[in-house]
Amino acid sequence: MNRLLSYLVVILGLIAIGAGLYLWLQPRDDAPVATITPPAGHSDALAEQEELPPPPAEPQPEIQHPIEQPPAPDPALAEAPDIGVAMSRLVGREALLALFNLDRFVYRAVATIDNLARPHAAPALWPVNPTPGRFATEGAAPGERIAAANYARYRAFVTAVTRVDSAQAVALYRQLYPQFQQAYEELGYPRGYFNDRLVAVIDHLLATPEPGEPVAVVLPEVKGPHEMRRPWVRYEYADASLEALSSGQRMLLRMGPENRKALKAKLAEIRRLLVRDAPHN
Repeated sequence: MNRLLSYLVVILGLIAIGAGLYLWLQPRDDAPVATITPPAGHSDALAEQEELPPPPAEPQPEIQHPIEQPPAPDPALAEAPDIGVAMSRLVGREALLALFNLDRFVYRAVATIDNLARPHAAPALWPVNPTPGRFATEGAAPGERIAAANYARYRAFVTAVTRVDSAQAVALYRQLYPQFQQAYEELGYPRGYFNDRLVAVIDHLLATPEPGEPVAVVLPEVKGPHEMRRPWVRYEYADASLEALSSGQRMLLRMGPENRKALKAKLAEIRRLLVRDAPHN
């Protein structure tokens, strides 16, 4: 059983237990209803308590960047029987099969986008396949740097993303937005608005710093007899301020300056399309 399935089983189990406990605690229609007769002199106090107004409803959070649903589905997108076909039209079939994981794609995309502004983004939930090859460095400790050849590993992904027609991508996102919103609520944000989170994460990624090249890295010391079988996945940035960045910002640094510049430009373009109809823009 993979990690994602394990999480789902646990979550569903907790929901089932919670629902069962809730139903078990509710009075049955055929069960006798206990009546309580208040002691003498307490009837007025109870009446006053019964007349107290209910607590005010918790206000709903204000939506910053509303998504307007298209009045009618785009005929080109309406012909697509599923998201895989629609995405194939955006990035091409070969790139789609090589780069993306379409299994529960919307849920994976929502979970990963939400995590990109946090310290960790679990690879098991990524909507993209792992980058081929190993993380490469040059030089020797304590002067190791990210090797320039390492940036080529990300070129295929960056090329596929930057070639996407941004207007078509946003149109597909708008049409499928109810699925993204539902996935966001299922992720644990029943009162949140996913598009607000998406715009906030894009702004966060656009604020990724531009350090001097090449970027210094260090391999943390492993104490004890444990053998480091995969050292290339354990490298950290030598600069503590860079290591303290979010998972998404650290990923952008790992891709190199040219790839990062191209992705930032694409993110900025998509952001403009997402918020151009917002009331305060």
